[in-house]
Amino acid sequence: QRGDLGAAIRGRVGREPSIDLLEAFVEHWKGITHYYIESTDENTPAKKTDIPWRLKQMLDILVYEERQQTAAGEAGPCLEYLLQHKILETLCTLGKAEYPPGMRQQVFQFFSKVLAQVQHPLLHYLNVHRPVQKLLRLGGTVPGSQTEKEEVQFTTVLCSKIQQDPALLTYILEVRGSRYSEPTTLPREAASIQDKDRSHSKAADVSACAAQALSTQPPAEMEEPDGRAGESNLIASLIGLCKSKKGRVALRAQENLLLLVSVASPAAATYLVQSSPCCPAVVEHLCQLYQSVPAFLDPADIATLEGVSWRLPSAPSDEASFPGKEALAAFLGWFDYCDHLITEAHTVVADALAKAVAEKLFVEILQPHLLHVSEQSVLTSTALLTAMLRQLRSPALLREAVAFLLGTDPQPAAPDDGPRTLCAHLIGHCDHLSDEISIATLRLFEELLQKPHEQVIRGLVLCNLEGRHYVARGSPEPESYEDTLDLEEDPYFTDGFLNSSFQPSAKPPPAPATNSDGKTAVTEIVNSFLCLVPEEAKTSAFLEETGYDTYVHDAYGLFQECSSRVAPWGWPLGPTPLDPHEPERPFFEGHFLRMLFDRMSRILEQPYSLNLQVTSVLSRLALFPHPLIHEYLLDPYINLAPGCRSLFSVLVRVIGDLMQRIQRVPQFPGKLLLVRKQLMGQVPGEQLDHQTLLQGVVVLEEFCKELAAIAFVKFPPHGPHLHLSPPREGHV
Repeated sequence: QRGDLGAAIRGRVGREPSIDLLEAFVEHWKGITHYYIESTDENTPAKKTDIPWRLKQMLDILVYEERQQTAAGEAGPCLEYLLQHKILETLCTLGKAEYPPGMRQQVFQFFSKVLAQVQHPLLHYLNVHRPVQKLLRLGGTVPGSQTEKEEVQFTTVLCSKIQQDPALLTYILEVRGSRYSEPTTLPREAASIQDKDRSHSKAADVSACAAQALSTQPPAEMEEPDGRAGESNLIASLIGLCKSKKGRVALRAQENLLLLVSVASPAAATYLVQSSPCCPAVVEHLCQLYQSVPAFLDPADIATLEGVSWRLPSAPSDEASFPGKEALAAFLGWFDYCDHLITEAHTVVADALAKAVAEKLFVEILQPHLLHVSEQSVLTSTALLTAMLRQLRSPALLREAVAFLLGTDPQPAAPDDGPRTLCAHLIGHCDHLSDEISIATLRLFEELLQKPHEQVIRGLVLCNLEGRHYVARGSPEPESYEDTLDLEEDPYFTDGFLNSSFQPSAKPPPAPATNSDGKTAVTEIVNSFLCLVPEEAKTSAFLEETGYDTYVHDAYGLFQECSSRVAPWGWPLGPTPLDPHEPERPFFEGHFLRMLFDRMSRILEQPYSLNLQVTSVLSRLALFPHPLIHEYLLDPYINLAPGCRSLFSVLVRVIGDLMQRIQRVPQFPGKLLLVRKQLMGQVPGEQLDHQTLLQGVVVLEEFCKELAAIAFVKFPPHGPHLHLSPPREGHV
């Protein structure tokens, strides 16, 4: 029956608006404080008392008063009363006491609505700043709090105010409040209606209220934190809410923290890094989530969670379930969030957070796992690192990840260098006794090669190719294809081999045609790769799905993507001309290329899945539009220096080995075709003799077509990067 007293007051504003509003405001506040004097039932929830209604009336009065103010930016009598009598401080104390039950929720809601609906700047006042800080300390610290929804709404309002006025961020983060102003006198309108009785009554009410609140809590719990340096209540509250089990609460808290770091000024950014728990807390949670991921995860299961987003960290429901799936999704979701924080944050915060991730997660946790004697530990940590790289987008974190994996200043390696660095150990893992570890580590490098950071390709490959010491100095250009390959000196290419019933798929082409700039014509390069595998070892002609056209189409898209990624690096269009008088120097392709060439030379002896991964990494390398990479990996006609090998020379030796092996396999063509159909799922799989060899031959044929397609799209006959129809398979 009491009705809306605020509305009634608004109806009488025509007579004495200031007096009526202030009297009503004080009456409602006295009604709240009297509750603590008169009430004897400690179990009645706050929402069943008149406290929520009175708080709403007080809010309505403040909002209405502000709308009636004639002088913009001037605080009205009711607002001045709220500030002068420290009403927010008292409410905060009542909320902390949680008396009556549910009072904390009411206080959070009142604070949020006052800050959101009152347009007058409030956060600069000490009597607002101090209770705001105390209220922040009440929330976000205990997981599963009953007031999480109200807490995150409160922080959302604060962050919205900071977004409107970024200069507030530094003030909000500081906890001492020394820079804040406190009104010392009430405006004349309010002062004119003050009387001693009301002041004495108010003082008595507040004292009774505080006494009642204090009696409900142990003394230790009521002691306020001292605001020591380094404590930032807003950041701590947001970090705590980010860990909430309630998805919407956690998401809103993460959005709020993201907003803070993105609007930070240089001063606020420095404070965030030096005097707040922002970076340590974010990274600590990341490390905790990593530690909660089971150590026995299958790399294939980890790969199924590709693209987990911080906005939707839970794993897709349509994916197959496996033990540890939720823990993995939580970790990858938070890692994605860290990546977004670093992307959006001020440079000072981004660099500090990226370094913290590198130090705490990469170096202190991940590196020991990568170097562990346990194969399972190595396997899982490598697959997790690959998943992280796949999601990584921020330049600052990518820089730290590359420095972690490759070092800060990679130098050309020597053949006898031991594995002193993490990179050297990882390259060694690519040639591990465990095929699973080899495949997982090769996938890691393939993912790394797709990142937009020049240091990756330079540290792994280019630093060893610079100087072109793989090219013979002072020797005449080869006159024929046979001279280029030194067939007469290759033990696999003996007279008996060349006169055998198995002949290459085409006669050796004539001396390679060259363009006006001296480069080998692309048609000759493409033909060299397409004709490398003998006809007897080819089976793709029987199956339309594996034609050369498909490789050209795929290679074109991948090459365009790679070219756009490396365009800012300013690579030269052609290799540096050789000085014919320069003496030859020993050439070493580097540990990475040596490992790949060694693996490639064993393609006929390795498992099918391992061969696929080796050729996939080599294809990624061949796509880079750098003249040295093109020359070393894709030009069959370079005149190699003594003792040097190129990708093509490795393939030639593999073909020589193949021609000797297949003579010992009965019904080789038929078995080879059957194996190809098995690999494509056209016929049921069954174990065959020489199955590893036959599968290796299939991979070899497809890899040669893939290299031909890459060469074609990189340097088409009529100029680079043109849309051209691919040549018919077998020749250009």
